Amino acid sequence: MALPAQFVDMLRGFGPAYSAPLLAALDTAPSVSVRANTLKGLQAKDKADPVPWCEAGFYLSSRPLFAADPAWHQGLYYVQDASSMVYDTVVRTLVARYFADTSSLRYLDACAAPGGKSIAALEALPSDALLVANEYDGHRANILLENLTKAGAPNVAVSRGDACAYRRLPVAFDIIAVDAPCSGEGMMRKEAEAVAQWSPSLIEQCAATQRHIVESLWEALRPGGVLIYSTCTFNRTENELMVSHIADTFGAKSIELGLDRFAGVFGGIDTPHHCYRFAPGHVRGEGLFVSALRKPGNGTHREVRGSSARQKPKPEAKAFAEHHISRPEVYTIQVSDDSIRLVPTAHAAFLQEASTKVRFLNCGLCAATLKGREYAPTHALALSTALAPGSFGNIATDYHGAMSYLRGESLSEVPPEVSKGYVLACYGGRPLGFVKNIGRRANNLYPDALRLRLDARTLPAEAPTPLIANL
Repeated sequence: MALPAQFVDMLRGFGPAYSAPLLAALDTAPSVSVRANTLKGLQAKDKADPVPWCEAGFYLSSRPLFAADPAWHQGLYYVQDASSMVYDTVVRTLVARYFADTSSLRYLDACAAPGGKSIAALEALPSDALLVANEYDGHRANILLENLTKAGAPNVAVSRGDACAYRRLPVAFDIIAVDAPCSGEGMMRKEAEAVAQWSPSLIEQCAATQRHIVESLWEALRPGGVLIYSTCTFNRTENELMVSHIADTFGAKSIELGLDRFAGVFGGIDTPHHCYRFAPGHVRGEGLFVSALRKPGNGTHREVRGSSARQKPKPEAKAFAEHHISRPEVYTIQVSDDSIRLVPTAHAAFLQEASTKVRFLNCGLCAATLKGREYAPTHALALSTALAPGSFGNIATDYHGAMSYLRGESLSEVPPEVSKGYVLACYGGRPLGFVKNIGRRANNLYPDALRLRLDARTLPAEAPTPLIANL
C-alpha cells in the first residue's frame, strides 16, 4: 500500500513501538468479526476466538457470504469490526459507575450510521433506557433504521439531520456518544478512498467539524452526564487534542475506563487525559480512538410532562397490542389514521417534545399499519423483542425456503393446520417476517426494499453452519 509520506512521518513521530507494527499491518488483510445479538438472548458460539473486550463478539477465520445466511437477515448477529465492539465495555462501565440507579436513562448516538455502535450500546444499557440514534446523511440514515429494526429493540428513536439540532433539547440526555466524522486513517486498510483523500488540510477540516458538533451538543448533556468521544483515525489533532479542547472548554474530566488492560490497547499519546487507542498490528481490528468525559455538576436529565389530553386508543388497536405485544402495559399506544405505534411510556413525553425539534424517521415500534379495515402487522414487529411469543401462527421453512422468502417469493406449500391470515415465516425457530396465508399459498409480506437480490444459483447447496448459539 502506497501511503502518503506525511502520514507515515506523522505515525513515526509517535515512536517505533506504536508506529512500526501499525505500518506493517496496513499491508495485511483485515480481520472478520461478528457480535451476537444479546437483545434476543443469543451468545457467541465460538468461544475459542473471542473479542477480548466484548463478550458477545468473536472472530471468524474467513469472511462468508453473510447475505446467504438467514440469521443475518433475522438480526441474530451483527457484522462489526472488533475495535468498534469496545463500545459494549465502555457503556457497561459507565452505566455501572454512574447510572445504575437511573430508571429512565436517555442515550444519544449523535453520528450513528450504520448502527453497530448504537446496537452495542443498546445491549449494554438498562432495558428501560431510551436510545436516540441520529444520522445526517439520508441514505445512511435509512441503513441505520434498517439495522436497528433488525436488532429488535423497541425503545429506540431514529432521527435524520444535523446532530447540532439536539442543542434545542437542553439537559435532555444522560450519555451522548459522538463517533465523529473524521479523516478515516484507521480505515486505510479497508478503504482505498481513505488513503486517496488524506491530507493535512482534511485533518483540520474534520477537527473543525468535530469541535462544532461537540460544542453544540454539550448543552444537551445533563450535569454529571458523560460524553463518549470516538474516531476511526490516528492523528492527535482529532483525538488527544480534541479531548483536551473539550476538557479545557467545558471543565470536563476524562474518565479512566481501564481499556489498556486488554493486550495491544494503547493509552493516549502525550496527554494527561484518559484516552485509548486501538490500531492494526496491536489488536485484531481497525483503528479506533475513544475517550469518555464527564460534565461538571450533578443532576438528572430534564423531565418532560406528558400532555393532559392523552389519546385514548381505539378498541381494536388496544386489542391488537394486548394480544400481540409482550408487556403492553409499559407502552403508550399511539394510533394515527393508518398505523399503531408503541412508545415506551417512560419516554413518551420526551419523544413528543423532541419531535418538535428534530426530524424523526421512527419513534418506538410501528407495530401495525391499516390495510383496508384490518391492521396488518409490520416487519418491525416480526423482528422485535416486544413481539409476544405464540401470538401468531407460524410456518417453518428450511434453508432454501427461507432464502426464497427473503427474495420475495410466495410460499407455495402451506401446512393445512396453519391458520389463515397473518402468519410468521420462521427459520431456525425464529421469525423471518410475515406472510398472509390465504389457503393454498401464503403471500409474501417481506418489505420490497429489503428483498434479497442474490441469484439462487449462487447459494450454497446446504445451510451455513450457525455462527451463534441458541439457534
